[in-house]
Amino acid sequence: MSSVVRLNGQAGLPRNLLGNKGYGIDSMRRQGLPVPPAFCITTDVCGRFLTEPERCLDDVWGDVREQMRWLQDETSRTFGKGPRPLLVSVRSGAAQSMPGMMDTVLDLGIDDSVEDALADTANREFARDTRTRFTQMYRRIVLGGDELAEVPDDPWVQLRGAIKAVFASWNSPRAQHYRTHHGLDDAAGTAVIVQAMVFGNLAHDSGTGVLFSRNPITGANTPFGEWLARGQGEDVVSGSVDVQPIAALQAEQPAIYDELIATARMLERIATDVQDIEFTVEEGKLWLLQTRSAKRSAQAAVRLALQLRDEGLIDDAQTLRRVTPVHIDALLAPSLQPETRLAAPLLAQGLPSCPGVASGRVYTDVDDALDAADAGEDVVLARTATSPDDVQGMIAARAIVTEIGGATSHAAVVSREIGTPAVVGCGTGVVAALTGKLVTVDGDEGEVREGVLERTAWSETDSPDLVELAEIACRISPIRAHSGGDFVVLSDSSVEVVADALAAGHTDVVSAHPLITMLVALSLDDRKRGKLNV
Repeated sequence: MSSVVRLNGQAGLPRNLLGNKGYGIDSMRRQGLPVPPAFCITTDVCGRFLTEPERCLDDVWGDVREQMRWLQDETSRTFGKGPRPLLVSVRSGAAQSMPGMMDTVLDLGIDDSVEDALADTANREFARDTRTRFTQMYRRIVLGGDELAEVPDDPWVQLRGAIKAVFASWNSPRAQHYRTHHGLDDAAGTAVIVQAMVFGNLAHDSGTGVLFSRNPITGANTPFGEWLARGQGEDVVSGSVDVQPIAALQAEQPAIYDELIATARMLERIATDVQDIEFTVEEGKLWLLQTRSAKRSAQAAVRLALQLRDEGLIDDAQTLRRVTPVHIDALLAPSLQPETRLAAPLLAQGLPSCPGVASGRVYTDVDDALDAADAGEDVVLARTATSPDDVQGMIAARAIVTEIGGATSHAAVVSREIGTPAVVGCGTGVVAALTGKLVTVDGDEGEVREGVLERTAWSETDSPDLVELAEIACRISPIRAHSGGDFVVLSDSSVEVVADALAAGHTDVVSAHPLITMLVALSLDDRKRGKLNV
């Protein structure tokens, strides 16, 4: 079996080899959807690369060149030459999504002659913008951030350098820290996806965006996303520019919007999960770049699981596996009463990107934030915009605030995944104004209030959604947990305590957190049976 495979809908390989991104591209191509052609260097190459980089690339290079010829045939373009040049993106793709943790190079394959060809077929402004984007990204990702480094003109040298950088980013400090935090396998490796470029920065009827088939923040059953006219995807997900709600696309190009929404619903039914779709519109044509299960807040995780169950897309057991004890802990975390919130001075307001409330002192430097957190201080990390290099600080922080970026930016996506309250897009000057202050960040309201505000605790019975989940769990879990009764009382809901109760043959127990106890028991039972969470 070749380690370099076409993503033409017939790859026939599992997610752990194609990676999450490659698997999604291949699935969309199989459905006949408009996806730029792409090929994948599989995850099994990554381990070999990390041991012997040059030899590993030599071994696959002939296959890479063959697949590049296939991309040329598919697009009727030529890599590195005019009059119709082919440019490609080179992106990472781990089997389990690690948004923003590894490297990407866009617009690869451009030099002076290709820039001229792009100017002839489109316009000089587009050609210059695309060349500048590539040069800046290549220097940052491949050439170690040296702004004066010479970018090679040879497109094949560019391609080899980008593939090396993407594989190497698997072991970057931020990626390692992320995997440690989430308990992911260091040996799994990343795939590398090489895909023909389509250009959201091409013309007035071009742009790029991110669409969630349902709201990943609140769990509402409505499409949610962001749109940037005349931009490329990296602009949106990096949070480096301000974007518009997806409704802006509906106003500008209603037919494209309708096509996108219909496609999102179809992909959701196929995957039986809420989808996060990156897309580009090039001169009035929709292109889908990737799809994956959406990262979501704790609140959304519960609501979406119940919605999908009600719609018959998942069964009771799958519903419970979509919700973790960590989600329940987050939902039960103390929150602000309205009178408490409104009595405190409002320091900043932006987009609520991850629900929850947290207090702490504001730090703007990641290293300072890490030092303060290590010393036991509650930290709020405030940045103009976050980047993958900020991940350690984001994980250590109690809350995150940014000046720019939307609800699909790096700060927003990562905060939802790690369950950290976040408010993004608060406006220029907010970081300086907040530095050093004790604040409370309200990720439900999208506010930063002055001071450490008192919060009120919740219980599982305060939420109808949690009550419904508990009723399902009582039918599915190997242990039925109750808030009272004549049963064995568990000291807590830890894995060890629940495992001991299972081993002792208890079927009914009393617990301070019945739903969490039953979810832990279900997880232990799945592990015993060799099942994976979905």
